Amino acid sequence: MSVGVLAHLFGSLPYKELAPKVAESGFTHVQLALWKAISDVDFSKPGNISPGLANAIGEQFDKHGVSISVLGCYVHLFERDEKLRRANVNRFKELLRYAKFFGAPMVAAETGRNEGNDYTDRDWATMKATLEELVEEAEKWGVFVGLEAANDHLIGTAPELARMLEEVPSSNIGVVIDPGNLLTAANFAKQDQVIEEAFELLGDRIIAAHAKDRILLDNGELGTVTAGLGKMNYELYMKLLNQYKPHVQIIMEEAKEHQMAQSKAYIDGIRGRI
Repeated sequence: MSVGVLAHLFGSLPYKELAPKVAESGFTHVQLALWKAISDVDFSKPGNISPGLANAIGEQFDKHGVSISVLGCYVHLFERDEKLRRANVNRFKELLRYAKFFGAPMVAAETGRNEGNDYTDRDWATMKATLEELVEEAEKWGVFVGLEAANDHLIGTAPELARMLEEVPSSNIGVVIDPGNLLTAANFAKQDQVIEEAFELLGDRIIAAHAKDRILLDNGELGTVTAGLGKMNYELYMKLLNQYKPHVQIIMEEAKEHQMAQSKAYIDGIRGRI
């Protein structure tokens, strides 16, 4: 299990500057969200990616010893406005088509969320239809759709993600595990149970892992911090991750540049003890 990082934590940069900066910070792989991390190519809408462009970006990272473990696609996948949903689906499908030219085995996303969390059966059906369409594209190109459950999203818990995986039974769907996304102020005191349930339900489908930390704030809300600065049970998380998926790649989130080395060392230290 090697520890990588979200590329856009370094800001939005030309890709020839981003790749060496990642390497200089001690990381050997990244989750790359093109329109968040790369400033010198217009990724604001689908259509600009070609095999040549994808190869150029992938080769630049490879030149510096950095692989692209995940292509991140931050879009709303069950958007109620059909025109917007089609645009989001097309953007995701474009990344699936070109993922291998970047050297990435997967395109990953959370499902999206509505204001007020007023989710309906129709939203679930729309998400299922979206996923079925994405999976058809992924199967053509031999890459994974990575799905991540996140509190307040349509798929916000491990049981909900397990249900969706049952309803869309494709081996080209994998799970991006992130216990931090499953924790809330209400369940934080029983976090071990939440983490264990996630691995019991989803462990064999994990294809990547995220690493951030959570801490209960004085106002009763649950805060998010970089790994090592919170109170999430990282010993349990790393133990289960090693048990279920021994060499899965971990992508660090939430860290500012000056925190990255300390946070990476914290995760590596725990991994070294298990």
